[in-house]
Amino acid sequence: HSMLPRHVQRLGRDWITHWNGSQILAWNSPVSSCMRWAGHYPPWASFPLPVSADFSANWRFPPFFGPWRQFQNSNWHLDNYTQSYCFHLPNPSMKSEGEEPLTKKRRVSGQDGTSTPEQETNLSNQKEVSCLSVAQNEEKHGSKKGTIKRHWEYFCQQSKTMKIAKNKPSDQSSTGSEATFDFTVMSYNILSQNLLENNSHLYKHCRQQLLFWTYRFPNILQEIKELDADVLCLQEVQEDHYRTEIKSSLESLGYHCEYKMRTGRKPDGCAICFKTSKFSLLSSNPVEFFRRDIPLLDRDNVGLVLLLQPRFQCKANAAVCIANTHLLYNPRRGDIKLTQLAMLLAEIASVAPQKDGCFCPIIICGDFNSVPGSPLYRFIKEGKLNYKGLAIGKVSGQEQFPKGQRILPIPIWPETLGISQNCVYETKQQQNEENAGETLEAANPDHTQEIVIASEKLSSKLRHHFKLSSVYSHYIPETGIPEVTTCHSRSAVTVDYIFYSAANDDTAAQPAGAENSFCGGLKLLGRLALPTEKDLWTVNGLPNENNSSDHLPLVAEFRLIER
Repeated sequence: HSMLPRHVQRLGRDWITHWNGSQILAWNSPVSSCMRWAGHYPPWASFPLPVSADFSANWRFPPFFGPWRQFQNSNWHLDNYTQSYCFHLPNPSMKSEGEEPLTKKRRVSGQDGTSTPEQETNLSNQKEVSCLSVAQNEEKHGSKKGTIKRHWEYFCQQSKTMKIAKNKPSDQSSTGSEATFDFTVMSYNILSQNLLENNSHLYKHCRQQLLFWTYRFPNILQEIKELDADVLCLQEVQEDHYRTEIKSSLESLGYHCEYKMRTGRKPDGCAICFKTSKFSLLSSNPVEFFRRDIPLLDRDNVGLVLLLQPRFQCKANAAVCIANTHLLYNPRRGDIKLTQLAMLLAEIASVAPQKDGCFCPIIICGDFNSVPGSPLYRFIKEGKLNYKGLAIGKVSGQEQFPKGQRILPIPIWPETLGISQNCVYETKQQQNEENAGETLEAANPDHTQEIVIASEKLSSKLRHHFKLSSVYSHYIPETGIPEVTTCHSRSAVTVDYIFYSAANDDTAAQPAGAENSFCGGLKLLGRLALPTEKDLWTVNGLPNENNSSDHLPLVAEFRLIER
């Protein structure tokens, strides 16, 4: 190893071992429990070894090499040596997680290979047969070395079974009494540079140069170009980067951009961008979850709700409601998460109604900081949640064994918020109650109305009026292994979602009584498949050389159906 600098040679030949033609820097003795991958690694590997094709892309200096600049000035580079050598002895000491930091921090919960109630439900009701159209996208998404291979899955739904569809549906013609309009939606947390730098302990597994914004942004923009979605819902969009680079870059690709920055001193926010060739903007409605007069709502998260009108192949009054949000991370503040969600749903309920009284089709994207099967997730999908006796730390399911068992109060938020337990603004709710109260009072002069209204306000049951389904099933159908949307040194889990209001012939997750509340709906035509945790660690997790966020983009194709 004469090509190595002296201070590397002094480590001794015992440090270098040959293994199947790939050289790995490893201990000469068996790997001890203190020698671990940087943070989290899955139970399927006794010691996670990345594939040799990705070694140079994910190589970093071990801590015992001394000062970085001293080693850097030795004029020796890995690429000049050989791509099959790898030095990967991460510092086994990790920061104590303790209480939630002021900046972003994520933790795994129940997706470590163990079965969850949601998984069991999905497996028992697995009447989906995915149809993979790999050929159309494998070359685009899997041609680069070290790139995660993701394929498109296309569906044809008949009853409760997914049929195989060989080709991508592209017919936008009107048939019978239905007018159709096909479009794609992306939800993508692009990782704010400020949050990355303030939480560097989450990215110890990454090469330093891969974490610079000047390296990351071209990769993120290239992903957006290649996936070419008609609507983008972006989270963690840093305001200065949005103003100087992101907005202009997306506008050059044909997008119109709407942005809502987080309140307080938080420098990032949410953006919704849509192609002007496909949609026109009817209204833009930002939602601030911070309320100065309500102690519960002291966090700076935000949401954004747009009402868009398709430009062709639809009726003149056709519209689609697109919502985007990034809920609070803190696993132990489920009360805040549920209240933020209720505020977003109330805004959607005020934007989405049409002239005939029913809702236009709705898509809700975002980072919900909640795992599949959690009470918050079930509330979104089922439209109801009885939270009586529910511990605040169990709302999002982020922690398998949450610290503190404080129970959610009844009601969760104060009446001064102006939002009912049905997740609508009180003004509209009061009008309905007054109309119902007049009838009730005429029949019951003994003030039964007051009792009914009071019991509703003290109820532990939350409801919303939307029939929402999830684009993703969250588990690989054949194996039951969890899908993953985010992966870094401490966790690999699903927290990002695309929810949509299903058309009447889209039979997934239809809450009782919601069938007639929508004017038409959306039919899921396809989705960009998500990988497992094992898949992601073969490219050294996220971010990596080709994927420059710690989240993956979620992409779905819908057909707008009007009745």
